[in-house]
Amino acid sequence: MTFTITVEPSGRTFTAESSEAMLAAGIRQGIGLPYGCKDGACGSCKCKLLSGSVVHGAHQSKALSTDEEAAGYVLTCCGVAHSDVVLESRQVTEVGAFPIKKMPVRVNSLERVSHDVMVLNLQLPASDSFQYRAGQYVEFLLRDGDRRSYSMANAPHTQADQPRMELHLRHMPGGKFTDHVFSAMKEKDILRIEGPYGSFFLREESDKPLVLLASGTGFAPIKALIEHMQFKNITRDATLYWGGRRPADLYQSAWIEARLADMPHLRYVPVVSNALPEDAWTGRTGFVHKAVLEDFPDLSGHQVYACGAPIVVESARAEYSTLAGLPAEEFFADSFTSAADQV
Repeated sequence: MTFTITVEPSGRTFTAESSEAMLAAGIRQGIGLPYGCKDGACGSCKCKLLSGSVVHGAHQSKALSTDEEAAGYVLTCCGVAHSDVVLESRQVTEVGAFPIKKMPVRVNSLERVSHDVMVLNLQLPASDSFQYRAGQYVEFLLRDGDRRSYSMANAPHTQADQPRMELHLRHMPGGKFTDHVFSAMKEKDILRIEGPYGSFFLREESDKPLVLLASGTGFAPIKALIEHMQFKNITRDATLYWGGRRPADLYQSAWIEARLADMPHLRYVPVVSNALPEDAWTGRTGFVHKAVLEDFPDLSGHQVYACGAPIVVESARAEYSTLAGLPAEEFFADSFTSAADQV
């Protein structure tokens, strides 16, 4: 049995099988629903159920609380339609999503840029095109069937000369994938990826000023957004806040500083939460999402793009709305949930 899913206010429709999560059905049919982890852990796919019956699979309460569910909110990543359904989701894109592909990739280089961050450059097949939006991510397909997700740190136009992909990986001690990356992976290794995934990309139809918020390797998709803005000559005012525990965690600050000379509309505010005396840090300190509120007590006319640790993203989502008046539909996020977060 199949059911019709209608998404308002765009009016776009698609069908879902009676055993199929609505998000999976939407992705399969090129409908750009918002999502992040696809595992019921991050809440990025949460939207309002206007009519119909939806039954949820396993998910975490931080992604959808019992109060939110009672108020009529659903997670499309684990919500299965049991009737025709009408959802409210303002982030649905009007254009079809790029096709999701599986392909082999070759390791071009590994560069350790801090004690726990590796920049991984991958070569894509020259015989096949891989289209994506700046800010989206791919999944590595591991041999045991597990998957690991990482955002592209280079904008699509950088593939014009050579099909390649830049990823920023933080070492998770004991992690099945990153332990291998940091200990045994070498140049010319072959990996398998699938993508693109995610609804984290710049809404270019808006002219609102931007706040770009990153913690740790959440900088990767933000870097891709900045490259894209420079390439497309998008001159909206943008302020980048990048937070780390110590200055070394802001591993590509020099790259950002180099962009500032050519992008006068871009500002950069690095924030460190646990600087030590030997760091000789003289910049901003504290929680990175709080630094935004200090500078922008009124966000009602802005768009925010936030990426990184779930605690940072969710704190920003809640506080920017309640304390600074940011409209909920102007907050776009990619929460970097790890395998541990999805338990």
